Amino acid sequence: MPPIPSGKTYYAVPSGWLRYVNPLQGTYSHGGFSTGNTQPLVALPFGMAHWTLQTGDGRGWQFDPQLKKLQGIRLTHQPSPWMGDYGSVTILPQSGPRHLSANRRATSYRLDRSTVKPHLLTTEIASSGVLIRMAPTVRCAVFEFTFRPGDDGRIIFEAADGETFVSVREDRRTVVGYTRGNTGGVTDAFAQHFVAVLDQDIDSWYSFSGDEPGPMGEAKTDQKLGLCIEVGKAASATLRVGTSFISAEQAERNLKAEIDGAGVDEIAKRGEAIWEEALGRIQIEGETDENRLTTFYSCLYRTQLFPRVWHEIDAAGETVHHSPYDGQVHPGVLYADTGFWDTFRTQFPLMTLLQPDLMADILRGFVTAYKESGWFPQWPSPGHRSCMPGTHMDATIADAVMKGITDFDLEAALEGMLKHADGPADVPGAGRLGITEYLKYGYCLPNERQAVAQSLDYAYDDWCIAQVARHLGRTEDEKRMLESSQNYRKLYDASVGFMRAKNADGTWLEPFDEFAWGGPYCEGGPWQNSWAVQHDPAGLMGLMGGEEAFAAKIDRMLVTPPYFRVGGYGFEIHEMTEMAMADFGQYAQSNQPVHHVLYFYLAAGRPWRLQKEARRTMEELYTPDLFPGDEDNGEMAAWYVLSALGIFPHCPGDPNWALGSPLFKRAKVKLPNGRELLIDAPENALERVYVEGVSWNGGLHGGTTVAHATLAEGGTLHFHMTDTPREEIVPTGARPFSQTPYEA
Repeated sequence: MPPIPSGKTYYAVPSGWLRYVNPLQGTYSHGGFSTGNTQPLVALPFGMAHWTLQTGDGRGWQFDPQLKKLQGIRLTHQPSPWMGDYGSVTILPQSGPRHLSANRRATSYRLDRSTVKPHLLTTEIASSGVLIRMAPTVRCAVFEFTFRPGDDGRIIFEAADGETFVSVREDRRTVVGYTRGNTGGVTDAFAQHFVAVLDQDIDSWYSFSGDEPGPMGEAKTDQKLGLCIEVGKAASATLRVGTSFISAEQAERNLKAEIDGAGVDEIAKRGEAIWEEALGRIQIEGETDENRLTTFYSCLYRTQLFPRVWHEIDAAGETVHHSPYDGQVHPGVLYADTGFWDTFRTQFPLMTLLQPDLMADILRGFVTAYKESGWFPQWPSPGHRSCMPGTHMDATIADAVMKGITDFDLEAALEGMLKHADGPADVPGAGRLGITEYLKYGYCLPNERQAVAQSLDYAYDDWCIAQVARHLGRTEDEKRMLESSQNYRKLYDASVGFMRAKNADGTWLEPFDEFAWGGPYCEGGPWQNSWAVQHDPAGLMGLMGGEEAFAAKIDRMLVTPPYFRVGGYGFEIHEMTEMAMADFGQYAQSNQPVHHVLYFYLAAGRPWRLQKEARRTMEELYTPDLFPGDEDNGEMAAWYVLSALGIFPHCPGDPNWALGSPLFKRAKVKLPNGRELLIDAPENALERVYVEGVSWNGGLHGGTTVAHATLAEGGTLHFHMTDTPREEIVPTGARPFSQTPYEA
């Protein structure tokens, strides 16, 4: 794996937490093997506009750190290569011979001499010496281009796909355009509008398609269109770019509000301050290992990119948004680009602790999405997209509500959640697949894609719905959702020791193979998918033969060779390869289904096993360069951040945090109420992974969890670390929540 690029830079390296952020983490990826499948995003926290280096126009993988040629700086809204991009525009300054198409204009650059930080991007085109500097705001960016003296310069704009309009206004300084390029999740009214204002007159301009220029000075609408502006022998040029999903006028308004006449240095300075505040919510102290610090803060950066803001401020100062659900402009906030199947597990729970007000605002946005389309989104990118099992908006809402975050329309939220549970959706990409059969049999039938994974997720999500129903005093809804949350039991086959697909007549689907992926399972097989019972570990434990057998099953998971059969997939998907390469047995940290499984050791009363394996996972599978698999909108990163703090959301929807093994000697968490949560483990060391005891504000804390309300008030959580496991079975009364009571 290539090292983190370092070398010549064009700005002062930040002295704060930003110096530890490596946006290249996870970018050494491709479709067949993922170390994150990330992009080096230059953006503000949760910004509407993200910017990235573009080295290739391959769908989903626009940046490859091993390619040596740059096609431009890309405005991107891509949350994952598997979801694709929308509304993208690429910008490149050029001098010398004119080349317009992406492949022809691609030119050598030095990544090791570039600066890629969340608040600033600088790079140099090797062939011509053109220097590029760029700094982002929430919806805009400012570029500064420096040309070699005497060279004729030009600036190229190109939309990636779809209907595109480009023109230059009569002032000869303002480029206007839009692109309708998308990969789904929008109406026909969708457009990404952009306005780019140059600080000097444009000599001439023309549109192009491919590598052929069109007539001079002619506005045009076509597919995958570009625009080139000639700036003559200018020594430098400043370009300020505004974007909007509403209109060109709104893009100008955004540009005026966020940049006005500021240059790169000023905008970068503002961005640096914003990111320092965001990263400084968790302050690691007493750590001298630069790799650990870089891994931690790079992960913390990743947790604050998605979901993206999708709303804007209009001329009256009101918050408005273009809706990808109905194509209209509505008042209020909206957010997009998160996969709830991933992010409910760790990223949103982290937000409930660090940024509860933002969490409430995000939930207001998704309730707005429900009101505009009649259904909660499953994978909003930016609107409804059908992807992954479950309706984990249910878990996201329940976790927030149970942690006291209720400043959104709870009645409407519960209404939308109950629609998930009560019948099929009439909107593509929403609701629960196979819900009619699920309601009839208590499980999805094998002809339904990912039937086992869907069924288990529906049971857990029903438990989450019950929590919100109870909060609102809806006793009957709570009761029936709690009853259906036990449906997971119908798919456990004690004769094979796993969850498996069942036919309508109650017989098991044959044949069964514990190593076969796909078919009734999602991105895994029986070993990875049989644990999706976060709400009832004692119930699952009972099915598996009791706590000793349950713990032994997790032990075996970690040492059983990482065999797999391609099964229903028919070919080796990248998650299979990543599990095999990690060599953690059948425990596939490379993907989300197992992310809570190590914390099930607490349910079995064996915290020392969790402590050892969680620390091993952090130390061996996360680095400044790499994730163990797809990062997925902050989820993979949040797993690391939370585990490194020694707390974990073992069951989103339960208002308690599981206690693990902190990675650092001291971490200060800045809480929004002005208080601090101090996580203190002064004896911590590489070999001291075990917890001898835990105290809270000086008093002994005897459980395996701690209440969210306790942490949110601030105080000191002290871990007494040792190199010797304390192999004492924890009493059932001190274990994590379970819907079914533990057997004493």
